[in-house]
Amino acid sequence: MSVCRDEYDVVVVGAGHAGTEAALAAARLGARVALLTANLDTVAQMSCNPAIGGVAKGHIVREIDALGGAMGRAIDATGIQFRLLNRRKGPAMHSPRAQADKRAYQTEIKRLVESQANLDLRQETAVDLVTEGSGDHVRVVGVRAEGDSAYLAPTVVLTTGTALRALMHLGEVQTPGGRAGEAAMAGLSQTLVRLGFQVLRFKTGTPARLNGRTIDYSETQEQPGDDDPQPFSFLTDKLQVQQLPCWITYTNKHVHELIRANLHRAPMYSGQIRSSGPRYCPSIEDKVVRFAEKSEHQLFLEPEGRNTLEVYVNGLPTSLPRDVQDRMIRLIAGCQRAHIMRYGYAIEYDYCPPDQLQPTLEAKRVSGLFFAGQINGTTGYEEAAAQGLIAGANAALKLQTRPPLILSRDQAYIGVLIDDLVTCGVDEPYRMFTSRAEYRLLLRQDNADRRLTPLARSLGLVDAERARRCEQKQAEIARVTQVLQAHRVEGATLAKCLQRPEVSWTDLIAWLPELAAVQREIAEQVVYDIKYSGYVMRQQEQVARQNRLADKRIPKDFDYSDISHLRTEARQKLARIQPVNLAQASRVSGVTPADLALVLAHLEGKLGHKP
Repeated sequence: MSVCRDEYDVVVVGAGHAGTEAALAAARLGARVALLTANLDTVAQMSCNPAIGGVAKGHIVREIDALGGAMGRAIDATGIQFRLLNRRKGPAMHSPRAQADKRAYQTEIKRLVESQANLDLRQETAVDLVTEGSGDHVRVVGVRAEGDSAYLAPTVVLTTGTALRALMHLGEVQTPGGRAGEAAMAGLSQTLVRLGFQVLRFKTGTPARLNGRTIDYSETQEQPGDDDPQPFSFLTDKLQVQQLPCWITYTNKHVHELIRANLHRAPMYSGQIRSSGPRYCPSIEDKVVRFAEKSEHQLFLEPEGRNTLEVYVNGLPTSLPRDVQDRMIRLIAGCQRAHIMRYGYAIEYDYCPPDQLQPTLEAKRVSGLFFAGQINGTTGYEEAAAQGLIAGANAALKLQTRPPLILSRDQAYIGVLIDDLVTCGVDEPYRMFTSRAEYRLLLRQDNADRRLTPLARSLGLVDAERARRCEQKQAEIARVTQVLQAHRVEGATLAKCLQRPEVSWTDLIAWLPELAAVQREIAEQVVYDIKYSGYVMRQQEQVARQNRLADKRIPKDFDYSDISHLRTEARQKLARIQPVNLAQASRVSGVTPADLALVLAHLEGKLGHKP
């Protein structure tokens, strides 16, 4: 047995976006936490794009913030450009996004971690899990690190990112490592296989970074930030920030011809890489092949910070050889004389299919072991951070023998994310979209605090000041709504008038000037609540119907083999997923309404069996 370095309640392995939120959440709940990372200088590193948020991802960041997480506050403090996407669409589609000063963001998260009570940040490389028991009764009791030391704890959260048996590809060159300059982790993969977990491989990639002083921006299109930048955190009243522009350019037929001529040297097409990559963030090689009819693809030149000239080429992930990347870049408008500072590359890495997890993100196979982030087959800082917060909170709640934090699909995008993962699994790196949420009008980014902060306060995830601000906001929304219901124009209340598509808040101010004093955030919430009340009511009725299915709980030891007429596919999938209720069972791929009817009848004893 290794020498015991210390004893904790929770050990978090990996200090990326998932790990930091996991450690912070567990510590806020009073658990004593050790956060282990191989390199203290890469805490919360933005290893790919220097941005936070985006379509649906911005919703997740606001939900993380509403639950007391760090991501929203950190990007507000370090962002260099803020934009609200999809302004021309309905409010359910509005998504905040910000360019980050990536070094400043990393430093800010590290500061928040170091300042958190109950949390010890340690530079250690985890090599093994310490477990007890056998068969169906295995539990984790700690983590073994290099140098013959151990961190003992009854709960462990694995947030290993892309490090597990990671292999980087740059043309024909292959180098072990989870990202440039960092070693791969092999020991934990072996441990997971030994413990009986299914371990598979995914691929991701990143584009080249350019020296900004070698770019001719006059040949590109400027993309400024919003004139009225909106913060991510509900604690940030107003953003006072000097914003930096991004720039838009395009690939062209000459770029595409060069890529096609060198596909035999591209790891994805030479057979060197066999793993699946992210469908919605494909390499430029994939784009050129899959969308052969397109003569150009849009690219964004994004600054990586205020104190660096390094520029990220968003839209150009590649693992083509260096010489091809050099030629490719110089065929792009504005980049004819550009110098590459870092070459793009691809990474293959291990992940554990997430249908091996419970909705709490605790492993079904090993008690006390939680997984969060890319180890679950997801992609994106935001998706990782959300999982980290939930896993860290549930690790602490488990120790306190309190009910777990499980968000439903009608409560949060985070609930959609985790339910999708544990119920359906993944066959490609998962990223969030608004289209994945069936109740997205309820899950707007602007009302995340109203949805989640009261719950977070009841658990102890947020402090009294954040809870007070949320209560104050709710009270002011109620007050303004009552004012609109009390005042009439031409026989109709202002609230009724506001339901008309052509009537805006500006019209209401013209009818009732005192409304001009209402804060913009409050006015926005009142407008959305009233204008979309009919749609919201219909979605709430759908939620109620789904909840009736959720009320039909399925015992943990339920034996699907007892249902003689249940199809083999349904029996196998339900036995593997182990849904906690009929609502989750209905979302398992391959399970039909007829299968559900048999399960329900069995649960209710109609087939001669009492659950």
